[in-house]
Amino acid sequence: MKLFHQYLIVLILGLFQIALAVQVQKSIVVSYPDNTPESVLKEAKKAITDAGGWITHEFNLFKGFAAKASSSAIETIQASSTNFLPVIEEDKVVTIDGDFGTQ
Repeated sequence: MKLFHQYLIVLILGLFQIALAVQVQKSIVVSYPDNTPESVLKEAKKAITDAGGWITHEFNLFKGFAAKASSSAIETIQASSTNFLPVIEEDKVVTIDGDFGTQ
């Protein structure tokens, strides 16, 4: 019985460490200048998915996309392109009276 409790404690501590290691995903909108090559957007989306995030929407009216991404993926995107700088904003709902809400 004592051995079972020791295994249980080790299991709980292991699960706790895994839970702490999971990065919080933020809702973001990433936009690029009109002359940005598609390869730059493709690399940015790959950086997000490689880091465990996902693309939630791809825009057609401008070069950009919405995503759920970790802080490390956002930093990677910001640092990866020097010629075509992305604008990365938190994805929020904006109402007609200017109030911000969360999605």
